[in-house]
Amino acid sequence: MTETVLFDHQTVEEALNQMAGAMTAAEIFLVGIHSGGACVADAIQRRLEQKGCTVFRGNLDISFYRDDLDTIAPHPLVRTSELPFDVAGKDIWLIDDVLYTGRTIRAAMDEIFDYGRPASIRLAVLVDRGGRQLPIAAETTGLNFEALAGCTVELVTDGAWTIEQRQVK
Repeated sequence: MTETVLFDHQTVEEALNQMAGAMTAAEIFLVGIHSGGACVADAIQRRLEQKGCTVFRGNLDISFYRDDLDTIAPHPLVRTSELPFDVAGKDIWLIDDVLYTGRTIRAAMDEIFDYGRPASIRLAVLVDRGGRQLPIAAETTGLNFEALAGCTVELVTDGAWTIEQRQVK
């Protein structure tokens, strides 16, 4: 497997700042998708709180909402979904690290609606890598990169954040 750094730490930090800057409200409801989206949501939350916003945070594990659950692994890692606020009537920011086919976002929206009916769901992603299979687009995107079909694009969070592409052989 070949790894390539697509975006360095400074570029990722600038993208996170830009994403937080696009979120303008006194109260913001952030919902991160485990696991990379939860890390991105944490980083955005810190930035929003520094500028005086009140942030309500939740995380989703969409494992049981996936349309490919039977093909990903016999024993998928399942985390707890936590939405410690009522989503009904709220403007929700759904946060993920990498937007690809759109299927993860569809699953996350299905899960959110099981908690209630929000006023709106807006999508913010750190990287849009192209390759959509569903008509889903982010309202706020930190970085864009057209990745090839045989590659993965991942957020690496071991110390200094980077975005890496891995060629799967």
